[in-house]
Amino acid sequence: MLQIRNVRLIDPAQHRDDITDILVDNGRIHSTGDAGSGLVISESRDGNGLWLLPGLIDLGGHLPEPGYTQKGTIESETRAARSGGFTHICSLPDTSPVADTSAVIKLILEKAASAAQVHVLPLAALTQGLAGEQLASMVTLSEAGAVAMSNARHIIRDSYVLRRLMEYAATYDIPVFLSANDAALAAGGCMHEGPVSTRLGLPGIPATAETVSLAKILLLAEQTGARLHISQVSCGRSVLMLRQAREQGLNITADTPLANLLYTHDAILGYRSLYNVQPPLRTEEDRQALLAAVESGELAISSNHRPHEIAAKKAPFAEARPGMSQYDCFLPLAMTLVHRGELSLNALIRALTVLPASVLRLQHGLSSGQAFNACLFNPETEQTISASDLYSQGHNHPAIGASLRGRVEEVFVSQV
Repeated sequence: MLQIRNVRLIDPAQHRDDITDILVDNGRIHSTGDAGSGLVISESRDGNGLWLLPGLIDLGGHLPEPGYTQKGTIESETRAARSGGFTHICSLPDTSPVADTSAVIKLILEKAASAAQVHVLPLAALTQGLAGEQLASMVTLSEAGAVAMSNARHIIRDSYVLRRLMEYAATYDIPVFLSANDAALAAGGCMHEGPVSTRLGLPGIPATAETVSLAKILLLAEQTGARLHISQVSCGRSVLMLRQAREQGLNITADTPLANLLYTHDAILGYRSLYNVQPPLRTEEDRQALLAAVESGELAISSNHRPHEIAAKKAPFAEARPGMSQYDCFLPLAMTLVHRGELSLNALIRALTVLPASVLRLQHGLSSGQAFNACLFNPETEQTISASDLYSQGHNHPAIGASLRGRVEEVFVSQV
């Protein structure tokens, strides 16, 4: 039995934030508070000055394996995720081969069982080959171990296909993760369309590429009753549309990437290809709207982790591969929003634990009887991040060279 003494336990699911002891027995929480008598404690740790949080849950990250091992492996990227505070990550289906068959889902789970440092929850492809035309076998993929269906940011061919896949998913209560992105409006763009893209002479992606697509998704969700999660929201207008849909009775969840909470299109000045990401970084007005939605509990936070080898990001901005490595130092980086006074601590932890667990219908938290998936965090340690500190094979990370306050001391991943 493990005991952690005098730790600050923060669990928004229980509306709890207090100094206490916690007892863990064989990977499951035995109790919190005074241990009492008659218990044999094999290991006791002093948690004074540390925070104990539920392990972070990621609703969408790219694990390059199988297929793109030059960018990373299941072992390297889940080790990075664990070092950033995660205990569960949803892996996107754009692997090679695409995760559109039960054989690929089982391969991912088998590799994860032997090499992963966290729980890997595969998202299966909504359409065959992610081509957006033929529906994948959702029931078979779910039975193989996929927790939900996603087409990543690949386009669904037309409204008819989108309607049919929603109807199919609704029939079997299979959750669907969709990214709102109109192919025609976004075509050729590599950053947010606005004054910065004009100044840099780069083709832009207008906010309407997201909002037009989202409007169609919401109308079809109302018609079909599908259980939908909108991935990677980047616009303030999208937040309003989602709020109105919920007010009308639609049960729709959503997340936004951490990068869109931290940065705007101004970060691209100087053609900094690190900030070539999808969805694109948008305006300060959009960023503030996303922060307000996280604070109110309307949006979860995802990583949108996408590691790349050096050559993929060294090209001119428009040709550079989009994506940012995020798993290493994730929690300290996210905590900068709290240090700036832009998010409350409770809202940040809720957006990374309670809300994702609700989307996935996971039992997750720090109450007695639950599996001990948790993160031990030192909020005061200062660290300067270097490339050699990263576990991810992708060094396209925004924190390299930065000084961050806070460090993940340990992450507990239960196998029960």
